[in-house]
Order: sequence, then structure tokens, then C-alpha cells
Amino acid sequence: MSAEPILAPILADAPWLTAGGTARVLQLLNSDGEEARVVGGAVRNALLGLVPGDIDIATTARPEEVIRRAKAAGIKSVPTGIDHGTVTLVIDSHPYEVTTLREDTETFGRKAKVAFGRDWVKDAERRDFTMNGLSVDARGVVYDHVGGIADAKARRVRFIGDPDQRIAEDYLRILRFFRIHAAFGAGDPDRDGYLACIRGRAGLASLSAERVRMEMLKLLVAGGASAAVLAMAEGGLLQALIGGVAYTGPLSAMIAIERELGLIASSTRRLAALTVAVTEDAKRVAARLRLSNAETKALDSMGHRWWRFATKDEANARRLLYRLGPERYHDRVLLSWARAGGDFTSMRWRALAELPQRWTAPKFPLKAADFIARGLAEGPALGHVLTLAEDAWLAADFPLEEAALASIADQAAARISRDERT
Repeated sequence: MSAEPILAPILADAPWLTAGGTARVLQLLNSDGEEARVVGGAVRNALLGLVPGDIDIATTARPEEVIRRAKAAGIKSVPTGIDHGTVTLVIDSHPYEVTTLREDTETFGRKAKVAFGRDWVKDAERRDFTMNGLSVDARGVVYDHVGGIADAKARRVRFIGDPDQRIAEDYLRILRFFRIHAAFGAGDPDRDGYLACIRGRAGLASLSAERVRMEMLKLLVAGGASAAVLAMAEGGLLQALIGGVAYTGPLSAMIAIERELGLIASSTRRLAALTVAVTEDAKRVAARLRLSNAETKALDSMGHRWWRFATKDEANARRLLYRLGPERYHDRVLLSWARAGGDFTSMRWRALAELPQRWTAPKFPLKAADFIARGLAEGPALGHVLTLAEDAWLAADFPLEEAALASIADQAAARISRDERT
């Protein structure tokens, strides 16, 4: 599989490589018989004309030597994964992960045994996909031992070596295959990799919820999420992940709506579109993926009677906006819109979705003092009358005139008095 490295400095002018913290780390580790290179995603992104993102550095130097050199240079080091050869160097408050070259000696999922090495080819061959097996040195020379440059240019996500073996080493690679394809691939997923993912799908049950959550949320906001998730569904891969029905149509609609409205992609909204039809779905998915409290509450809110928006006019929508607040309202409208199907440019749905931009709900103007002045004593009845008055105020479309408010207060107080007499 090994290919000779590219011998032209094709990234020599990349500012992230030739200046700043990256250049400083490479200079620190490129001396006295040791070598360091930037590896993985940053190289892939740079070749594709994208922002490098997180910059990971590999080196022939052992972890203790990395720490020693950092200390001598006045650079903070943190042994974030020292057992696996990873030390994080902090320069100008920015972290740079530095990992000693490794070779797998035994592979059994996430508990693979590794030994430190000095062979750049073997280090590349132990990575997951060819476009992630690239490295670049301080001069900008890109090294490709696995065919990654050709695959990156073709936007083809391909496993390094035998796909079945690579998946058996870590079943999370099934999710990574679709996530990386959604982010950087083009066309259909690589057939050999896709079929291997299907063959290995039973292994998804062995993954921790936290790891699945991380990959799924990243996948859902990738540019090709809709097609990638549909491919996963057709391959029978989603049931093991979400434990229920996958609604790929609403997911595609949600993505189209976000783009139509110029919204930043939301992993939570998209997850709701894919998995949530009722609030029970939200609870199941939240438990299955160990979602955060904020994510769980968002899914639960979106799943609560979202279908009512299908018949709501703007007056009713304003009342719901008042009750939910702008963020919860907006997400629920979008879920209802996504599940309605049809024309994503519908002016009615757009008007409902953009209501928080056009109208701000006023605060309920009546206070407890208004009802005490009408003869009500403090206690449970006071809380009840405030609720009745607020409901009447909403039904009257948020009046703020003194006469209208006095009438609402009088009627609510009279009703409480009648209830107390009976």
C-alpha cells in the first residue's frame, strides 16, 4: 500500500504552517535526530482549500522528550494522553496535541495495545481513512503513503487497508465513515467501505453513548448530512443508534428549511427532525445518546404538540411565542414545518418562523397588587386569579390599555369570588 511521498512543498505558503504556534512546535521538535509533522485532518483540509481546524502533530520523539524540550523552551505541557503518547503543548493559550509515532501491537477495539515507533509509514497505515493518513513537514512537503491525496481530490472517503479489519478495531469507525463522507465526500459512499459498515453494524451496540452522541451530532451538521443519513438508514444502521424510527424525510426538510432561512445548522434541531415525533421519542433518544440537559429539554419542547402549528394563524402563534419564548418557539415551528412537507418556501410557514424577528411579546402587566386592591387576600386564590387574568389577556391579544386591563382584572376577580362562594 505504501506510496512515495510528494516531494514538492505544496503547502509551503500555508500561513498556519509557517508561522505562529504550529511553526514553533515543529521547530522545537525538529532537531537532534527527531522529526515532527502535522498529521490528519489539518492536512486534508488544507489540500481541499478549507480551514485547517484542529492541528495535530506527530513526532518521533517520545513523550518524556517532548515534555523536556517544552520545559526548556518555557512552553506549558499537559500529559493529556501520556499512556498513548499524547502531550498537549499550550502556546498563546492555544493547545497543540503532540503524539509520538505509534504502531499497533494488538487490536481489540478501543483497548488496542500500541508501541511507540519511528516509522512514518506504519503510523499512517494505522489511521482510519486515506485522506486522514497524510502528513506535512515544516517545509510544506506532504507525505502520502496510503493514496490519500488522490482520494482527497476525488472527495472519496476510503478505509486504509481492509475495511472489515479497520472497523473491527473500533466500531466507531462506522459512524466516522459516514460523518467524514458527509463533510468531505462527494457522490455515493465508497462501496467497499459501505458494505463493510453494514457487515459490522452489530458492533455499534458495543459503543458508549457518549461516543455515539459526539459523532452523530457532528454528522448531522455536515454539508452532506441528508444523503449520508439516508445511506445509513438504507443500510440498517440507525436502529442500533437511536432505538426507534428514523424520519429521514423530515431531516432532509429541516436541512432545506435552515438553508432557505439562512440559519446556522443546528444539530439539535436536525436530531429532532430525524428522531422525534412525540415527546416519548425525545426521552428515549436523550437517554440513548446521553444528551446534555439543554439538548434534552430542547428535544422535549420540540416534540410537544408540534402538529398544532399546521392550523395556527399568527394570533395563536403570538400566544405560543409568549408561552415558549423565542428560541423554543422557533425550534418547534421549524419541526412542524419540516414534518408538514411540501413547499419549503411557503410564505405562511416563513411568516410563522420569522415572527420572533417581527414581534416581541410584552410582559403581562397585571400584578398581585391589582387584585389585592380588589379585595382578594394573599394566598392560593391570588395565584389562581393571576393565571385566569393572564389567560384572558392572551385571548384578548395582549391589550395594554388601562380600560381593557381593568376589565380583565374585574372579571377575573369576580370569577374567583363566585368560585369561593360556591
